[in-house]
Amino acid sequence: MNNRYPIEKLEKNMGYEFRDRELLLTALTHSSLKNEMADGNRDDYERQEFLGDAVLELVSSEFIYHTYAGMREGDMTRLRASLVCEPTLAECAREIELSDYIMLGKGEDRQDSRHKDSIVSDVFEAVIGGIFLDSGLEEARRFILRFVLNDIEHKALFHDSKTQLQNLIQSEGWTLEYRVVAESGPEHRKSFTMAAVINGREEARQTGSSKKSAEQKAAYEALKKLRKI
Repeated sequence: MNNRYPIEKLEKNMGYEFRDRELLLTALTHSSLKNEMADGNRDDYERQEFLGDAVLELVSSEFIYHTYAGMREGDMTRLRASLVCEPTLAECAREIELSDYIMLGKGEDRQDSRHKDSIVSDVFEAVIGGIFLDSGLEEARRFILRFVLNDIEHKALFHDSKTQLQNLIQSEGWTLEYRVVAESGPEHRKSFTMAAVINGREEARQTGSSKKSAEQKAAYEALKKLRKI
């Protein structure tokens, strides 16, 4: 294994202790490591991710249905999408420091793939699938309620931040542009710092693994500032 910290610490962060820890180890195993393992006995996370994705969709759909009485189907779909999209799930995963425990092959590890939103969010869903297999739907629901279906208004705002900021700018007759402030890191793991500039004044700057990610974060911070959230 090449996870960096004791697996017990991750379970503590999650607030859940696996009865069958192999399910957790499978959730953390990237296909690049499975391909390098001599015995090949452990599966990678992809099958558990498939299951976890279905459990997450069910639990989030049920939660939205009961919490937002009268909300129309299209609005329910958009809200669910904002809660279970890749960037949002990656942020949920970072709350439990999941990236530190992802087990990668040597090549992927050298590229620091453990910090890619696409991989982190997939592993997070695989963990949900593992909890479901280990203890059933109620424990999986409890985990999802704690780490995904919380702070919903801010998560929805984050998901749609660029569009909402653009709408606000247009309604006020202002101007908006995103500027590259800095680039750093090796080619395989570049970081970009982008500034949201409104009427020629920088309102927010944020760093991300892509320009799009950094722009989204900057838009979110600018919106919070303008709306005094």
